[in-house]
Amino acid sequence: MFGKNNIADYFTEFDFDIRKSKNGRWIDQKCTPDVLSTIADCIINFIAENPFVIEFTKNDIWFSQYTKDFIGDIFNKPDIDHRLSQNEYDKLFSQPLEMLASANVLHKEKKGRGNFYSIRSEELLEYISLREKNALAFIIIYCKKVIWDSDIWPLFERFFDVQTKDAYLELKDGYENFMIANTKINGCTEVRRIFTKVLNPLAYDRRKRGTAGGYISDSIITYAELMYNRVNFRDINASKPKDMTRNEWNNQRSSKINKQYYLYQSEKAKRFLRRFNDDINSGRSELMDEYSQGNATQIHHIFSAHQYPEISMCLENLIALTPTQHLTMAHPDNNTHRIDLVYQEKLLKAKVGSIKRNLSDEKVESIYQFSKFIEVLSNGFDADYEVGEYDFCTIMQIIADYYMESG
Repeated sequence: MFGKNNIADYFTEFDFDIRKSKNGRWIDQKCTPDVLSTIADCIINFIAENPFVIEFTKNDIWFSQYTKDFIGDIFNKPDIDHRLSQNEYDKLFSQPLEMLASANVLHKEKKGRGNFYSIRSEELLEYISLREKNALAFIIIYCKKVIWDSDIWPLFERFFDVQTKDAYLELKDGYENFMIANTKINGCTEVRRIFTKVLNPLAYDRRKRGTAGGYISDSIITYAELMYNRVNFRDINASKPKDMTRNEWNNQRSSKINKQYYLYQSEKAKRFLRRFNDDINSGRSELMDEYSQGNATQIHHIFSAHQYPEISMCLENLIALTPTQHLTMAHPDNNTHRIDLVYQEKLLKAKVGSIKRNLSDEKVESIYQFSKFIEVLSNGFDADYEVGEYDFCTIMQIIADYYMESG
């Protein structure tokens, strides 16, 4: 399965030196992991819907049926055909397309006044499309490669080592001067807008401070700060009154929940896990029992997407099952509104095994986060758990204790 190591390998044949390319738009404001992943997904689906089309334009992707069905609701913007769409959507499509072309994921050709694109690396484009974390991995590796090829990495290295205001100003001024001297961008304002998209993914990768509002950030850069849709579920749940259950809290704020966003991300997560399980686990079920014969074609939410929308896109809450396991055992009598709690316990314990194997196997890309699984359990069990990193024994005990008390 295509992974992070393949990105670095793919880039080895390219020289991204800005001094040679003169490309000031190698990354841009709207090139956040969530936007980039979504636009890549739209491209993949446009090509699937139009198998004989080799080249496409920004407008082809913008006005495709798949895009119309999802984009507006995902990013809380007007409908694709709305009269305000030009201003709302133009950069949302053009900037990621330009970035993908600059990174040689797409090929771009100028014809008249328009840009025509074609896919250069379908594997890499699909990897980016499958989930936001993949897109973030791509952005980080791409930024490192461009900065390294352009011989300005020492500026970034010093800032990450020192993390002072002076080091930040030295990096910021040095980057601005470099871009103005070597590209068509001739003003600091434009460079500063893009600078955030370069520095902060690298800062997040190193668990360092980055930039916020034109200054050095007060704290290390978080995942949520890198996104166009800044949804921080940890902060949302932290504001829940202590005497209110998570279900009551979810119902109270249900009108504020972007359900289409959750649905879209959940479906992408399912596709990713199915692909991963097919490649790494030969398509077998993650739970081996008397119902596990056959291929694991079903991806099941251990805690239902309807009841727990904020963890519906978490891979740690998804498990690959056979049709019999899914529609007979997990959902008794094929009723997807019912959950068998005895089987749910088995699924959670099986998921612990899958996560442990993935995180301990150095030959396979880590797709899970131990801390994220704690969040899944905290939401599903309506409790707050503090567990030591990779303490799987405690996790198994938490699961056993919960079902013993509830059953």
